Amino acid sequence: MVSSASRLGVVSALGVAQIFAWGASYYLPAVTASSISAETGWPLHWVVGGLSIGLTCGAIVSPLVGRTIQDRGGRLVLCLSSIALALGLFVVGISQSLVGYFVGWSIIGLGMGAGLYDAAFSTLGRLYGQDARSAISTVTLFGGFASTLCWPLTTLLVEHVGWRGACLAYALTQLTVCLPLYAWALPMNGGGRQTLEDDIGEALHANVNSSRFLWLLVMLGAINLLISAIGVIVSVQLVELLRSAGASVAAAVGLATLIGPAQFVARLLERFVGDRFHPAWILALSSALVAAGTGLLAFGFSFAAVSLIVYGAGAGLHSIARGATPLALFGSGEYAVTMGRLAAPVLMAQAVAPVASTLLLASHGLNVVLYTLAGAGLVALSLSCGIILMARQRN
Repeated sequence: MVSSASRLGVVSALGVAQIFAWGASYYLPAVTASSISAETGWPLHWVVGGLSIGLTCGAIVSPLVGRTIQDRGGRLVLCLSSIALALGLFVVGISQSLVGYFVGWSIIGLGMGAGLYDAAFSTLGRLYGQDARSAISTVTLFGGFASTLCWPLTTLLVEHVGWRGACLAYALTQLTVCLPLYAWALPMNGGGRQTLEDDIGEALHANVNSSRFLWLLVMLGAINLLISAIGVIVSVQLVELLRSAGASVAAAVGLATLIGPAQFVARLLERFVGDRFHPAWILALSSALVAAGTGLLAFGFSFAAVSLIVYGAGAGLHSIARGATPLALFGSGEYAVTMGRLAAPVLMAQAVAPVASTLLLASHGLNVVLYTLAGAGLVALSLSCGIILMARQRN
């Protein structure tokens, strides 16, 4: 049994580390891409494509990450993720060619696959079993500040030490902040496990209802894929989307920071009242808010603040539902393995999404991109309703 004191340390350490893990990887190109392209002459779409390469590498290793956490706990995997992120950022920071740049992002991708939410949630599920939901919610409270803190921080670093210095600074942060936090807070042996009786019960349930299990897995994967694809488009291209809608660069960056507080408030509310609802309901609500937020952006710059707050709330809730719904539906016996399987297609979708949206934006314009995102959110909402019905049938 893990004590409450050690649980607080684990959750706090994971939360702080998630801020810098996201800020040093997923959110990095949103601020640095233009500077990299301007300095090196590399085409902007190739610079942004580095993130796509990283996400693809993350997708490849995700199933292995899940199995490793299931067998050995998350300490080793998360420590290795910090080392991979630091090494990848160092390579990107010193790269003199696109080949070197892409190699760096490939290494960063390994760190992303082993160190972002899916790995953190799997670690918590391995430690706390069915009691992990509150810990997952709390970690996402920390993670919600990643863009709010790291976008301005990265902007400041780029202004004073350049994009290369920013990459090297984040690499140093991984080694001096995140790696020690993981090594200090996480138990060596991976923590508690379910009882044999629970494991057998969940295995029997999965075998008896294998078709339902697979269908739920497919539906949940599709929802995560759609919402995550929307998320990476917004994260990577939000400034450009707002500029296309008529905002200045300063106004666009200022508006972008609204997403973080909206995520935090939504997650805080879920933390206190979410236990009253099945996670599938939170999944449906998050899909509806994401669809509404992206749809509102199509009405112009005057609605940007409201739309980003609505979108941010939906994205914040989805991060929780993404980890809590599989735990509620499939149990904790093979939770880390399930999360690893779910993460692979999600990361692959995130890899393709920025390129696809860039092509769509160039060929059909801003409103088509925004309506497409809103439509994807509505599809996710309808799938979420299907999960709610199947969850009721299970109960």
